[in-house]
Amino acid sequence: MHPLRICRSPTIYLAVALLLLVSVLNSCGSANDLQSDVATIVNVVDGDTIVLEVQNQIETVRLLGVDTPETVHPSKPIECFGPEASAFTKATLAKGSAVKLVRDVEPRDRFQRLLVYLYLADGTLFNQLLIDRGFARTLSIEPNTTFASQFAIHESNAKDRRAGLWQSCER
Repeated sequence: MHPLRICRSPTIYLAVALLLLVSVLNSCGSANDLQSDVATIVNVVDGDTIVLEVQNQIETVRLLGVDTPETVHPSKPIECFGPEASAFTKATLAKGSAVKLVRDVEPRDRFQRLLVYLYLADGTLFNQLLIDRGFARTLSIEPNTTFASQFAIHESNAKDRRAGLWQSCER
């Protein structure tokens, strides 16, 4: 058989195309490529800070990409819609419930809190849910910006709907 006939085989073209596709997909980063763990809720500190048990260790975690109004900051007063945001987080993240944590590029903040995107048992991205319901504003800090564009769209929609803090608080 002539070598050119082998190269023209549809099977060869398909195999080469599949190899290229796998190579491209493996080289592209996505949320699915980020490190993840299953954790258990221990305590909710406020709207965006939670204490979890992760890999048999107790960790204080800070939700990435969001900022809820303050309720427990040592040098700031309670902010508008802060108690509502904390109450929502406490009601949604019941003590003992299982959640999935996904980390971004930088694992910890300057306070040594674990930085995470938190998924509920039903697959809901809790960080985004806080934004959708108007309990949080977006907070994008490099290099942890995997969902920054997505969160910005959701914040714009929440503002347009005057959800939560967008109706109750001036700013």
